[in-house]
Amino acid sequence: MSRITPEEVRHVARLAQLELGDEELEAIRLDLDAVLDYVDLLKELDVDDVEPTTHAVPLDLTLRADEVVTTLTRQEVLQNAPSARDGMFRVPRVVEGGN
Repeated sequence: MSRITPEEVRHVARLAQLELGDEELEAIRLDLDAVLDYVDLLKELDVDDVEPTTHAVPLDLTLRADEVVTTLTRQEVLQNAPSARDGMFRVPRVVEGGN
């Protein structure tokens, strides 16, 4: 029996602003059911002796020394900018609305 209904998939698709055809909707519903089945399998694992981790593999981060160095001035940074105003980069508006 399916745990995900077509109506739930339609609802999530609507929230994500996705338009799904009937075949796509059914394929996604089956995929979500498979994911939930897999999660159920994972719930059966005995992980009492497994230490919690934040990464699946150890991370060895090589850090450089935090040293103060000379950087470019604001004028040097902006001299090659296609457009600048008041000491800042001017960029095209990418968000609609607003002032």
